[in-house]
Amino acid sequence: MPRNAAFHPEREPFRNTPELQLDNSKINGPFAFLNPTQAHYDHVANEKTAAASSDVSQDADIPAEHTQPSTVAASGIAYKWTSRNNRKGRHALVVKPSSDTDARYTAPAPTTSSKAILHNIGRMLTHYPVWDVSYLVAYVFTWGSVIWVINAFFALLPFANPKSEFPGEVLYGGGITAFIGATVFEIGSILLMLEAVNENRAGCFGWAVEKLYHGEQGGTSQVTPDNCTHHHQNKGNLVGKAVGSEKIAGDSADADGTPPGTKSWVWWPSIHELRTHYLHDLGFLACSAQMFGATIFWISGFTALPGIYDNLSPTRVLNGVYWVPQVIGGTGFIVSGSLFMIETQKHWWQPAFGVLGWHIGFWNLIGGLGFTLCPIFGFSTVHWREYQASCSTFWGSWAFLIGSVLQWYESLEKHPVEKAKES
Repeated sequence: MPRNAAFHPEREPFRNTPELQLDNSKINGPFAFLNPTQAHYDHVANEKTAAASSDVSQDADIPAEHTQPSTVAASGIAYKWTSRNNRKGRHALVVKPSSDTDARYTAPAPTTSSKAILHNIGRMLTHYPVWDVSYLVAYVFTWGSVIWVINAFFALLPFANPKSEFPGEVLYGGGITAFIGATVFEIGSILLMLEAVNENRAGCFGWAVEKLYHGEQGGTSQVTPDNCTHHHQNKGNLVGKAVGSEKIAGDSADADGTPPGTKSWVWWPSIHELRTHYLHDLGFLACSAQMFGATIFWISGFTALPGIYDNLSPTRVLNGVYWVPQVIGGTGFIVSGSLFMIETQKHWWQPAFGVLGWHIGFWNLIGGLGFTLCPIFGFSTVHWREYQASCSTFWGSWAFLIGSVLQWYESLEKHPVEKAKES
């Protein structure tokens, strides 16, 4: 069986969640030799639990709003697990089209509506979950992209409007912002790697199906956001345990599904984990490419500083420590953006236009292309090539900014809901 068609027993999401049933026909990934990146789970009924919950609620005359979550059937919903959502602490729900004969549940409205989108945009301006590593990744990359856009103006304006040039504009304005921008990208890449190695191994449903009673008329099932065991929700500290992951005596594993002897937050996986899981994980490989590219790219940011760049007169030295690191780093960004796109796809050749993560990877790919073309043009001192180098930095920086803002939006939408297409 191809590796992308089944989960490793130690890594199967929701293996300890009886109310979620894995649909084995919907486990897939874009490459047969890598881990699955997508899976679907059906929410199954537990009539015994539901009946018990019904008796308790009716006998005790408990108001509907105070009923406890139970495994009541919700045949109109399904859970969509993806490796990207799992890294980001997101819980994707798929609402199937309801019929007149099956209206026993109340599901949340799709988050793709204009109202939901505007609400989440508003949260970007008012909500700052600094304890969430996925939010920090997006926030840091957004500000890093803003700095690169400023740098691009310093580089391009002397060509577009020579009269606006002022002494030291390129050397000081461009050099200092390049160093700061490269440093911020490096910080964001480190956070990205921490996010990748601290995925929730057992999966987190993040939703509750509550039974609402209305006297003798029976009731309906209401699907609402529930407690989450992703570390993203831990407001205590950035590198602490996941919510509810305290070790219980006698357990064979931590409450968040990590194997015995391991922590819910790690700085780097073990050799065994690298060999058996992470080196086959598309998201981890994408984060690694980003980290590699940002680290090499930082060299050119350092050599762009005044006092260093203006003393790199020999062409070979300038090319070796300034332009070449940009080519290598930009290539890393291209690989990273491409892998992030492919991670969201069912097949490596089939774009996923309806997935937000795909568009984030796409704009990062465009940004990587711009940051790679810049040094390719920059190897020459011919005027038109210098101009194209500045242009490449300009549109590449804007592409990174678009991708980062989309990622910022994504990091705050922890419970996306989509409506299944009519079959």
